[in-house]
Amino acid sequence: MEWKKGEFSVTCDPDKQDLEVIHGFLSRSYWAKGIPRETVRRSLDGSLCFALLHNDKQVGFARVISDLATVAYVGDVFVLEEYRGQGLSKWLMECVSAHPGLQGLRRWMLVTSDAHGLYEKYGFTALGNPHFFMERHNPNVYARDVRQAVVTDPAKPRSS
Repeated sequence: MEWKKGEFSVTCDPDKQDLEVIHGFLSRSYWAKGIPRETVRRSLDGSLCFALLHNDKQVGFARVISDLATVAYVGDVFVLEEYRGQGLSKWLMECVSAHPGLQGLRRWMLVTSDAHGLYEKYGFTALGNPHFFMERHNPNVYARDVRQAVVTDPAKPRSS
């Protein structure tokens, strides 16, 4: 899929995704600070990704995790700082929402701490029944000491 708007385009072509740009932004973001490059690469492999390009340079990104039948989770949406204020995040979300493989889904989800106004334009609301939802959240998963933790086999007894 590809959408065009002047000098900008949004594409789902994996060959147009710039891992260095994506990782560079995400590793500094409040939601994925310190994320390893390999983790970003694996997340791209398992998602429907939308690269926002200015000519051929990546300037924004969004990814959707979905079964393409019932549910979708939108994550890692960004536009580089120098390209903000041009309506590109809105256009990027329009492209995500218009993707033919994401039509007719029962539920879309996302998590944000600062972009509620953007997502409300595309039908997102606060949880209607938050008591139905549960999470298993590890906000420090990318911290250096957590990544280097030794994983032990629960079947083997620990030595004291």
